[in-house]
Amino acid sequence: MPNAIPSNPAARSSEDISVELSSRRTGMSFQRTRMSADRTLMSVIRTSLSLIGFGFTIFQVFQKLHDAAVLKSSEAPRHFGEALVVIGIAMLLSGIAYHVFFMLGLRRERAALKDEGLIHAESQFPPSFTLAVAFLLLLIGLFAISSMAFQIGPFG
Repeated sequence: MPNAIPSNPAARSSEDISVELSSRRTGMSFQRTRMSADRTLMSVIRTSLSLIGFGFTIFQVFQKLHDAAVLKSSEAPRHFGEALVVIGIAMLLSGIAYHVFFMLGLRRERAALKDEGLIHAESQFPPSFTLAVAFLLLLIGLFAISSMAFQIGPFG
């Protein structure tokens, strides 16, 4: 460990303490940046979930009205519902891609700073639980659009 700091506080110089504190602040800023990226992905999830949910609901309501012979044609609202689901899926895909590329870049930057001895990087950099939820929502959205377009799947 090249930046070993003596455990005796009296033996530490003020420069050693300053370097150590700076290194720790930089390491913590990586964790804050990671959490910020997760919050951004959560906002994408919320918005895409709303779009997918509203689109599927609109589609189903007008489909049921058409099946009950209340409406002659329900094509326009059904297409609107499908469009909302497709937009929700597209937004979620772009949010997932952005998150993955951002996190890979953050990991590379963190590794480079560790290699230069500027941070310790002792804490884990675990995979994002938010990303796993985004993938699950993506699967649900894909099932929903396949059900809407082809009348197949679990929502048909």
